Amino acid sequence: MSQPRIAILGTVGVPGGYGGFETLAQNLVEYHDATAHRSDLAIYCSAKAFPNKPETYRTARLRYIGLDANGPQSICYDALSLFDAVRRGDNQLLLLGVSGALALPLVRLFSRARIVTNIDGIEWKREKWKGLAKAILRASEWAAVRFSHVVIADNQAIVDYVSETYRARCEVIPYGGDHALDSEPDPVAVVNLPRRYALALCRIEPENNVALILEAFSGLDTPLVFVGNWDRSSYGRDLKARYKDHPTITTLDPVYEPRGLRAIRDGALIYVHGHSAGGTNPSLVEMMHFGIPVLAHGCSFNRHTTEGKARYFMNSAELADAVCTLSPQIAAQIGTDMGEIARRRYTWDRIGRAYFELLAGGCGN
Repeated sequence: MSQPRIAILGTVGVPGGYGGFETLAQNLVEYHDATAHRSDLAIYCSAKAFPNKPETYRTARLRYIGLDANGPQSICYDALSLFDAVRRGDNQLLLLGVSGALALPLVRLFSRARIVTNIDGIEWKREKWKGLAKAILRASEWAAVRFSHVVIADNQAIVDYVSETYRARCEVIPYGGDHALDSEPDPVAVVNLPRRYALALCRIEPENNVALILEAFSGLDTPLVFVGNWDRSSYGRDLKARYKDHPTITTLDPVYEPRGLRAIRDGALIYVHGHSAGGTNPSLVEMMHFGIPVLAHGCSFNRHTTEGKARYFMNSAELADAVCTLSPQIAAQIGTDMGEIARRRYTWDRIGRAYFELLAGGCGN
């Protein structure tokens, strides 16, 4: 059988910046390099994000598409990446996300390449999508499941959804999170923060229950540090303004620098995770590696990720009660459980091996 010619599509590119799929792509390149994997690897990148356009990154060849990888252009970006990979003779296409999936019927018609798609979360159900955008995302999800040779889900709850909705099966491969421990902490990042605090970190969107978390902590003595992109929407700006003078709540702008983010995470006493949509969320598995108690929204995705061993809430009163009743003994046990699960399930060595076994297996390697 021929050697795998693998193309990874659907991300901004590598080296990875902010974003779960970019982190995944980067760690797959690093695994490919570290293991000297016997395959040819190419990564599709947005030319707009990499004006210098380096030709390679470690053992991967980089290819550029002159569109934005996110937003309205993402559908065309992914579709052009797919067509270019087919034209170049790649025989294993790893598509991250469903944005370009409406092009898959055409790819299947003119190519024998094997298509592996990570469908991410149930994107069309997110509150931020309305009308036509929601309909396109739902159609894209259908096309991804219908026309991919293999569908990857990052969470058992996604597997259950795909099985019930489409009568199809998925391979389960979650995300790694151990890279969050790689950087030395930068003490400057925490100079103006409380000594110990509860930490929340996410995109500031309604489905991440930002308002719920702020409301819960507004009546508690426990300090809360909340990191997010507050200024990107009226929703975030309004919440930031409402709580800017609160004595125990600190709202921080996004922190992308690894050393600063490590210091902020090191200072956390509790991690509060409000995500209620999607699958295995990268920020959750990253924080689980820090071995501190997790208080998570009680959706099925989070329960699967934490194996039912975190504490869960569905409203602000339940979150406030979870904080108030978290004894030192219970906190220590939850932290121990989170660390054990993270080391057993969410390391990049394990994730990289699973992806490349799946991709190389399609070529008889």
